Amino acid sequence: MIAGVLCICAAVASAGFGSWSLSRNQVVDTSALALRALAPTQLAAAIMLAAGGVVALAASPHTALVVVIVCIAGALGTLTAGSWQSARFALRQEATAAAGCAGGCVICTQSCH
Repeated sequence: MIAGVLCICAAVASAGFGSWSLSRNQVVDTSALALRALAPTQLAAAIMLAAGGVVALAASPHTALVVVIVCIAGALGTLTAGSWQSARFALRQEATAAAGCAGGCVICTQSCH
């Protein structure tokens, strides 16, 4: 029962962070874009944790333990992969911005290639 309640609380926290990332201002800096790119994985992790919490509260203890472990591992794996992809995206954006015009030819003083 404790694991189920903890999973539900973690799901609410993850969903809150995901929603917060999506509702932030539309500032076009790399960190804001990286946070926005991470929001879908946070929401997916929230769904996995909520499912694990519901099963932990409703199923028999042996079944619930296995499902909770699988849901927590899946949520952590999803967050890890999403963080990795978001960091790679941010690094690519930084490299592109530092390389030249980066699509902003109106204010760019260099000739676009």
